[in-house]
Amino acid sequence: MNNNLLKGKRGIVFGALNDKSIAWKVAEKAVEQGAIITLSNTPVAVRMGETNALGEKLNAKIIPADATSVEDLERVFTESMDVLGGKIDFVLHSIGMSMNMRHKKDYDDLNYEFYDRTLNISAISFHKMMQVAKKMDAVSEGGSLLALTHIAAQRTFTGYNDMADAKALLESITRSFGYVYGRDKGVRVNTVSQSPTLTTAGQGIGGMNAFLDFAEKMSPLGNADSDECADYCIMMFSDYTRKVTMQNLFHDGGFSNMGLTQAIVEDYIEKK
Repeated sequence: MNNNLLKGKRGIVFGALNDKSIAWKVAEKAVEQGAIITLSNTPVAVRMGETNALGEKLNAKIIPADATSVEDLERVFTESMDVLGGKIDFVLHSIGMSMNMRHKKDYDDLNYEFYDRTLNISAISFHKMMQVAKKMDAVSEGGSLLALTHIAAQRTFTGYNDMADAKALLESITRSFGYVYGRDKGVRVNTVSQSPTLTTAGQGIGGMNAFLDFAEKMSPLGNADSDECADYCIMMFSDYTRKVTMQNLFHDGGFSNMGLTQAIVEDYIEKK
């Protein structure tokens, strides 16, 4: 449904890899709602993924960049403002990677070089993104910056490994930078804590299918899918949420507030 919620707005979407990506859905819906955008991902992801096809579909320039590089981020914001014709109104940070998980390293046997990369790519990159944008005065007053997170930042989930630490850091950065950015520039900063979702990254998490089933039975409204998450992100970019900042917003069908449901009890009894 096109309500022109983002009519006249300019945005940057980081992390769209393929049509399973939440960032991909956000990019599509942002343009559908009237925005003009640029897309950014690592050079390797651009080559190996399907970002070019999305760029052609949405008439969006693709700016390959390493989000952990201040120099690359400066180029993304400079080129985006040039291409889009002004300051940026919204940014999506949909970036996360753990080499420890890829190499199936247990949490008590982490490779610390991998660990540093996990934190840098998945969390510190958001700080760098905002610091660069603020110093460049690249985001308009009332702008909205959003990062995707996970409830493993607050609770322990087997298999989520060092990404849980990265998400906790991501949420802390959101609060701390959100205060400064709001105070100085009127820019809002939030995270969306999404239901387990079968993105390309999500498929790499051990026990993901079991977690999907569990979360579905625990959530009164069921799991939120990637399309629904994209709709929520669009609302967070819109003027309807212009006083919402420094928040971690759960978009999980109620999972985050549940302790036990009848469906889980019945499932346990049946398996006994």
